[in-house]
Amino acid sequence: MEFNEVLKERKSIRSYEYKEITKDEIKELIEFSNLAPSWKNSQTVRYHIILSDKMKESMQKEGLAPFNAQRTKEASVYIVISFVKDISGFNEDKTPINEMGQGWGYYDAGIATNQLILKACQMGYGSLIMGIRDAEAIRKMLQIPNEEIITSVVAIGKTKVIPERNKRKEIDEIMKIY
Repeated sequence: MEFNEVLKERKSIRSYEYKEITKDEIKELIEFSNLAPSWKNSQTVRYHIILSDKMKESMQKEGLAPFNAQRTKEASVYIVISFVKDISGFNEDKTPINEMGQGWGYYDAGIATNQLILKACQMGYGSLIMGIRDAEAIRKMLQIPNEEIITSVVAIGKTKVIPERNKRKEIDEIMKIY
């Protein structure tokens, strides 16, 4: 799939038809996501892969909002995205470089997550980024260290229903040229 086609075709998918995803496909997704730029090439984004049925059920019951659990119950995999805090946007003495502080870590995680979902689309999978989640329940379930901030859970799987594209704002409404 051509790059522009991937950009146009990728949508938030809220209905999945179960299809097994291989560990090699997951590694490919992470490999391309990890190519994303990051603060001083710090590469602080971490990927926690939930592939087993038992762990997916636990995620649905404990980690996700009920409406997202229902929408993604047939997804092939959940990927919890986190980043190691106090690195992106911080000096060596752990003081923030500027007013954004941890915001740079979130920024880096967002770029990596975008690359992840674009690669998933290119591979023929749908995805949904879920920011409404119980970070502490997920931390406990997956034993994610306190040094990591959990940003989102991404569901990836075979699309069952392709949604209509939401109307986008006009370019003149969102852009200013100086």
